[in-house]
Amino acid sequence: MGQGEGSRATRSFAHPRLDSPSFKANPYPWYARLRAETPVYRTRPAFWLPPVWVVTRYDDVVRILKDDRLSKDYIDAFPWLPASTRPIYRNLLTVDPPDHTRLRSLVQKAFTPRLIERLRDRIQTWCDELLDRAAAHDRVDLIRDYAFPLPMTVIESLLGVPTNERDQFGPSAKKGAAAMSSARLRDFVRSVPAVWRLMRYVRDLIARRRADPQDDLISALIEAEESGDKLTETEIVAMVLLLLVAGFETTVHLIASGTLALLWRPEQRQRLEQNQDLLSSAIEEILRYMSPVEFATPRVALEPITIGSVTIPRGALVGAALGSANHDESQFPDPDTFDIARDPNRHVAFGLGAHFCLGAPLARLEGEVALPALFKQFPDLRLAVPTNMLRWRRSIALRGVEALPVVLRRNSAYH
Repeated sequence: MGQGEGSRATRSFAHPRLDSPSFKANPYPWYARLRAETPVYRTRPAFWLPPVWVVTRYDDVVRILKDDRLSKDYIDAFPWLPASTRPIYRNLLTVDPPDHTRLRSLVQKAFTPRLIERLRDRIQTWCDELLDRAAAHDRVDLIRDYAFPLPMTVIESLLGVPTNERDQFGPSAKKGAAAMSSARLRDFVRSVPAVWRLMRYVRDLIARRRADPQDDLISALIEAEESGDKLTETEIVAMVLLLLVAGFETTVHLIASGTLALLWRPEQRQRLEQNQDLLSSAIEEILRYMSPVEFATPRVALEPITIGSVTIPRGALVGAALGSANHDESQFPDPDTFDIARDPNRHVAFGLGAHFCLGAPLARLEGEVALPALFKQFPDLRLAVPTNMLRWRRSIALRGVEALPVVLRRNSAYH
């Protein structure tokens, strides 16, 4: 368990399951106690997963995210992964330099700011279309009808999935992405057929783009080259699956959780409506306050690492609690207050260092378009159920609700 005050304090109170809905509903009091009493502790997230050392203080999390004594190549810690699927898990999140350097330099050639920014008008159009459809109802599930279909449409368009094939792509993509971020063994097992269908479809689409390149990300990934080096087909498939987990699911929760935060704090919503110059700052505060990505993907200690009075042994998995770091009072004054004008706001919602999220500009763009469009169309938007009735999703890495029932009109019945 480690040594010193960390191990003694760990015995003083029971830790909740990191993926339990009750914990996800409000993890921040527990994080505050951990930061104060046992900022580094060992836990087993689920019976079928290996133990992880969880780091909770801001400064320690920053150190973990940048420390090259910690490897991102953690796949060998999961020997039960089928050999046939292991290559797809070796992506930007799970490899170290020089492999990571090579992959990132190639992917960056395709995933350019120009490619992202040119999506802005199309994202606005898709938002308006989704909200127009929602307007036919007094009450909707904002995730099902808005926060989910918008990022999925963006990813499908970015990848170049033909419109008439999206009914085939979408369901498999949703199941595969959800399973890869779940801590439940049954979710993983049940997702295997969907993941295989998704991989087969992506490989077929790659073959078509090799023969007939289009103006899309898959074609750009095929063409990306650095010093005579190119991405292999398996690396492109792995990148597509990574986009679905890191670039789609996180944005779903950014939009839904951003809506929640603004509904919970109507004075901040009014402040934003009165000053659109605060929009960018508001997105950053949503990322900090709600932390849609609650835990960074694990790292493996290449040698014993001492943090405070606790020594993490060589070969152990280490998890950086981004949600805890983003509420650390040593970095953020009054951290449990939602302040859309917070400055400075050095949150770690997208990670730090070499593995800083490549899709951060896209997620920010979607949030900056989706939230103003929603509240402009439905200025009387409100929750359709009490907050304590919201169901929080079972996931270690992500934090968000499973459904977000909202009432669109003031004269609708509350129920």
